Amino acid sequence: MNTITLDKPKRKIQQQRVVLNVAARKYNFFMELLKNFNFVQVEENEGDSREDIIANLKEAAKELKLLKAGKLETRPARELLNEL
Repeated sequence: MNTITLDKPKRKIQQQRVVLNVAARKYNFFMELLKNFNFVQVEENEGDSREDIIANLKEAAKELKLLKAGKLETRPARELLNEL
């Protein structure tokens, strides 16, 4: 499913935000329908790009190697959860 965020135009009126999940097979139709409303701004959430995902995975692998080598400080998961 694709996620769509709808915003009212930025005027002096109160703004509202709506997030919708639309079935992939109906996504293009729905987007065309929204374009016909002049009071709707569409903000598409494409998610992370392939390059961003790969870069994040590489960074995570580096951090994992440093953790295993004892070169990076860790803390117990319980401590992290207690902060929340």
